[in-house]
Amino acid sequence: MVSLADILNAKILVVDDKEANVRLLEGMLRVAGYTSVHSTTDPNRVCELHCKNRYSLILLDLQMPGMDGFQVMDGLKKIEAGGYLPVLVITAQPAHKLRALEAGAKDFVSKPFDLAELRARVHNILEVRLLHLEAKATNEALEETVRELEASREVIRLKTLEERRKSEQELALAQETQESLLPRVVPQFENFSIHAFNHPTRYVGGDFYDFMQLPRGSGAGLRPADSGTEWMGVLADVSGKGMPAALLSSMVLGALSMEFRSTTQPQEALNRVNQLLCEKSLPFQFVTLFLFLLNSDGTGQFISAGHNPAYLFRAATGKIEKLVSDLYILGMFDFASYKSSELHLCKGDMLLVYSDGLTDAENPQEEMFGAKRLLDLIRREAPSGSRALVPELLKAIEEFTQGVPQTDDITFVVVEKVG
Repeated sequence: MVSLADILNAKILVVDDKEANVRLLEGMLRVAGYTSVHSTTDPNRVCELHCKNRYSLILLDLQMPGMDGFQVMDGLKKIEAGGYLPVLVITAQPAHKLRALEAGAKDFVSKPFDLAELRARVHNILEVRLLHLEAKATNEALEETVRELEASREVIRLKTLEERRKSEQELALAQETQESLLPRVVPQFENFSIHAFNHPTRYVGGDFYDFMQLPRGSGAGLRPADSGTEWMGVLADVSGKGMPAALLSSMVLGALSMEFRSTTQPQEALNRVNQLLCEKSLPFQFVTLFLFLLNSDGTGQFISAGHNPAYLFRAATGKIEKLVSDLYILGMFDFASYKSSELHLCKGDMLLVYSDGLTDAENPQEEMFGAKRLLDLIRREAPSGSRALVPELLKAIEEFTQGVPQTDDITFVVVEKVG
């Protein structure tokens, strides 16, 4: 998790051929609280200094004699694996802004300098950069585990029985590791009864769910802190199966947790997670997600990012409302912007969120379980409460599939307003 102290202690390099500009920027940054500000008036030294110090942000003037800012960025690209340039360009030429962004710069600040603008842009870039580095470190560790496990699976057929047993233990450990990312105990928040189920098609899968009580006074809050406990729930379905999907789901879960623990608004949290996935995931990888926030009085909001419809059973009328997504999936469109819709549960109302592995489950005749069977079951069992609905839903899936191996992970969450 990136803290304010992490941001203020991050290494910053100021590059400008004019000593007066360097001193001005250094002073503005130190007034803003940054503790590790370095500078140079020689653009030829930037790459050497970055190799040595690995700055989290480089404020780079574009117009310098001998070697301009664009040439400096070309040199930095050879140093930074993956081509990520932690560069904020400084320019007085509006025409240079687009060219700088196309060259890899993350943002720009105009001359003459404005303290408020400089603070905002520096803080935002550093926050994203530090999250990027944090996710990269986690990703590299997970990728190494994936390589080891996949290699063991490739040669398992040729191993002795003892070696095969050890390999199976490793895979079981991977499964236990991913299961540990899911809540060990489903929490029970004030006035709600919550149930959750997850069954991957392989040892590990791409579906996940999570719940989190939000801090009082949270920026993600719906209402004042004294209006009751506010909490967040999420269910996501990562494209693909097996270890690659598990790796991506772990990254998404970690990113969401960091965002909400830092009291980010839910819309902004998904915007940032989407940007992270666009930068870090493979071109064919994406995530659908249903995220909701609720207060103890049942008021709340939800965001559905390309996810299949969730169903809201109304106890007073017996009707079922569809909560349909009109937003982009995560990880495919870097221009996507997410917004929330209102959500309200009255006593006895029940929210069912699920991955499409549930409705796509097949029987021996290759028929799908489908939305109609699911809706019929909700109408029949929901009036008796979630404790009646959940076991009947599991029973219905088992009887329908008749042991046929499924092609997709099956995950669902049921939330009932009981008070």
